[in-house]
Amino acid sequence: MGNTSIPAAQAGSPPASFAGERGLRLAISGTYSSGKSTTTEALSIATGIPRTHAMTSREILMELVPGKQVQELSASELTMLGLRRLEERIHHEAGEGPFISDGSVIHEWIYGEARMRVGINPGANFLLKTVKNIAGLPVKRFYRQYMDAYGAVTKARAKRIYDAYVHLPVEFAMKADGHRPVSEKFRKLSDDLLIETLEELEIPYHVVGGSVRERVERIVEIFDLPLVMPLDEAIDQANVRVRQAIQVLEQDDRFHDAQRTKSLRRRISYAMRF
Repeated sequence: MGNTSIPAAQAGSPPASFAGERGLRLAISGTYSSGKSTTTEALSIATGIPRTHAMTSREILMELVPGKQVQELSASELTMLGLRRLEERIHHEAGEGPFISDGSVIHEWIYGEARMRVGINPGANFLLKTVKNIAGLPVKRFYRQYMDAYGAVTKARAKRIYDAYVHLPVEFAMKADGHRPVSEKFRKLSDDLLIETLEELEIPYHVVGGSVRERVERIVEIFDLPLVMPLDEAIDQANVRVRQAIQVLEQDDRFHDAQRTKSLRRRISYAMRF
């Protein structure tokens, strides 16, 4: 069995309400490149419980802000991205039955909160961060208040909608593709904030590590979930689905446009605005 730790305050058997007519509503938590998509896909296939998720940042950006990567977004564009992902989650979680959520409604708030602390572009060098901080002085108070309000709304929904969380710790390397922060400080802060928020909300949670198989096996054990397919077969199917989804995305011309090196003038314009 892989590294699995359960906070003492949150340990114990799942509440009886999990077995009710509605069924379990489980959120799989974790920061960038923690294996959420593969784990939730495999768990869904193995148990037959529907998987819910929001469109990825890359998918949303190709529609809303084509030609840009996350690291090039302004504060207003990041706000738009967060709201669009929240809309996606609310839409997909609106049904009456059980689900396994890839991430949760608090994730976008966590990333926004971490950016407020680390900097709007977590992977930037010191000079660029300094320029961004100066450019953001006139509006930082507004964005601070906005993030507080956004956090209050998403926390209330999380406490209301999810029966429990499973948190996946940082165990895998992060792919620096421009759509994930390349700052490990940001990644670690996001991970810490997720745990702090679950503690604050007093939502039952378990920290489950290890390989995908070890994770899925442990989650099934914790929540006593019935299997409709052998784990190894479910994991194989999940890997294929996740890989195919990435391939479809990377074959899109808009994805490649965002990957292209921008002109010096364009890069300076990105650097000079918050």
